[in-house]
Amino acid sequence: GPNADGSYRFSYETENGIRGEESGQLLNAGAENEAISVQGTNTYTSPEGQVVNLIYTAGEQGFVPQGDHLPTPPPIPAAIQRALEYIASQPSTPETPGRRF
Repeated sequence: GPNADGSYRFSYETENGIRGEESGQLLNAGAENEAISVQGTNTYTSPEGQVVNLIYTAGEQGFVPQGDHLPTPPPIPAAIQRALEYIASQPSTPETPGRRF
């Protein structure tokens, strides 16, 4: 179980070579925004014989996995990036109530 301060740590290894470990800490204990911050790793060998390493964190930013085996999005084209930066630099204009389009 967890330690008195809410933290924990565990690790495991299975007969077929799967390994993992995880640790977690309680943040803002007793507060309305109490949360757990987690860090961990998993390692296994894929059916193709490739060693797969997964490193992850979980907390206020959600679950954040990292590993060479994970897909990544293509880069944003330069023209789209410039347009997004332009839009972000413009002041927001609140909508007038009652306007319909």
